[in-house]
Amino acid sequence: MRYTPRYLMTDPEEVRRLIRGNPWATFVSPASTGLVASHYPVLLEEDAEQITILSHFGRPDDELHELGRHEILVIIQGPHDYISSSWYSPGDVVPTWNHLTAHLYGTPELLGEEENYAMLGRLTDHFEARRDGGRSLSEDPAGTRRLARGTVGLRMRVDRFDARAKLSQNKTDRVRDNIAAHVAVHNPALAGEMDRVLPASDGAPS
Repeated sequence: MRYTPRYLMTDPEEVRRLIRGNPWATFVSPASTGLVASHYPVLLEEDAEQITILSHFGRPDDELHELGRHEILVIIQGPHDYISSSWYSPGDVVPTWNHLTAHLYGTPELLGEEENYAMLGRLTDHFEARRDGGRSLSEDPAGTRRLARGTVGLRMRVDRFDARAKLSQNKTDRVRDNIAAHVAVHNPALAGEMDRVLPASDGAPS
């Protein structure tokens, strides 16, 4: 990503927060046949000192990615949206796109069959806990174990990350407040991130 110091997200806790809130990830591998990309949910391993994610690949994606043989890139995309220059001060006519994005780098460790099944149970429980009448793999262990054999679990310790929170930090407080107000109408998640990083002000220039 473009290096712009004001947008850098360097705090690992902020990256963890982004992963928790945006668990649908893009996995990119430099396989011997060329670049390969797939999309899977991730779960943050909360008790790990280093940022660590858990996930699974459906077969044969693991072979296409040559999973475990090299470093991969995992992209976490948070709230994002087009920012119209009509929300700027007169004379400022170049629009942009606000976003929160993290690039995570590491070499995945493949999980054994039992650890993979336990991870799939954790992943399912994590998302089902948000639903009324949530289900569990334990309701049908024989059937879910059979299906789990079609997946390959992974744990990836993040060796390094490159993250950005581009949220109109280059604008005056008055303009930022106006942008956030417009964004809140159709993208409250992004507006919330702007308010969190750039609290509403009295309109004085920054």
